[in-house]
Order: sequence, then C-alpha cells, then structure tokens
Amino acid sequence: MTLPRTSFAFVFAALSLGFPQLASAADFGVNATDYDGAAWSPYLVGAGIGVLSWLTFYFADKPIGASSFYATIAGFIGKFVSRRHTESLKYYQTNPPAVDHGFVFVICTILGGFIAAWTGGEIRNEWLHPMWVDRFGDSIALRAVIGFVGGVLMAFGARLAGGCTSGHGISGTLQLSAGSWLAVIFMFIGGIAAAMLLYTSL
Repeated sequence: MTLPRTSFAFVFAALSLGFPQLASAADFGVNATDYDGAAWSPYLVGAGIGVLSWLTFYFADKPIGASSFYATIAGFIGKFVSRRHTESLKYYQTNPPAVDHGFVFVICTILGGFIAAWTGGEIRNEWLHPMWVDRFGDSIALRAVIGFVGGVLMAFGARLAGGCTSGHGISGTLQLSAGSWLAVIFMFIGGIAAAMLLYTSL
C-alpha cells in the first residue's frame, strides 16, 4: 500500500516545527559537542553510515537493521535448550536463526564502538556514569536492573514497531518511508521525555 504525498508533508512539517522545541527542552546546559577526548566527527561517521547503507542494499539486497538480532540470539539459545519446541514456533519456521548480514552487522557495531572509544581516548574504567551516580547513587545492582528492564522494553518496542533506530532511523528514512520518519520522531520524543524524567526534577 502506498501512502499519499500528504503523509510525507505531515512528517516533514512535524520535523521542522517540533524538533527545535524538543531540542531546547532537552538543553540542560550541556554542550553535546564539548568532548573530553578526541571523539570521532559525527559528520564523517554519519556519511560513513550512509555509504554502508548503500553497500548493504547493493550487495545483500536488504536494509540495515539490528532489532532482529535479539530474535536470532533467542533462537540460537532456544535451539540449544529445546530444539524441537523452538523449531515448532511459527516465527522460526519462516525466520530460522542464522549468522546472516544482520547478525554480523550488530557484532561489528559492538566491535566498531570499542574501536571508536579506544582511538578517541574515551574508554573509562568505571561501572557507573557520574551523571547516574549524582542522580541515583552508586548501586551497581540498581543500574543493572534498570538497564535490563530498559533493554527488554526497547527490544519489545522495536519488534512491535517493525524496526529500530537502524531499521527505521537509517534504512527507512533514507527510503523516505513515512512510517519510519514518524517512528524516528517519536523515538526522539520518547528519549527526551525519559531523560527528563530520569535526570531532572519536574
């Protein structure tokens, strides 16, 4: 089903009208460009992601996506624990767990993040970020619980929406998908709202 041009017009209008207000609401006196170390240029990294998207479409004929990685890992674990039951599930009958381009993409993303932090001098020997400690204390257990719950909600939401910040935010938006643009808008809204609830006093 194709969406009318008015859908795209609505999306771009929301982007142009809503994001400046959201950005100002999220400004708590922190300069995002003021890095402690030699961080990689976001412009070069963004361009690199765009080129990576082209190459992925060309060679794999599939978009970049990361949320299916969780289902793939669950499938591998399920086949190890209960192979018959896992293979009986409808999802894994049509999407059997495999080390495909999406799996490799996520693994390389983790590796790339480490390389970026290492070369940029941003590797820190700490369990908790100072901002977290100032707000919630130094309990590693609390941070682990919150991180786990947040990860579960993120994975569930990404699968429910049919994509994540990679599938919608990169692959979908570069194809001018109205659904992806709307998803990205609300990702930013949700992220800013969560940050305000966690780190500011309402």
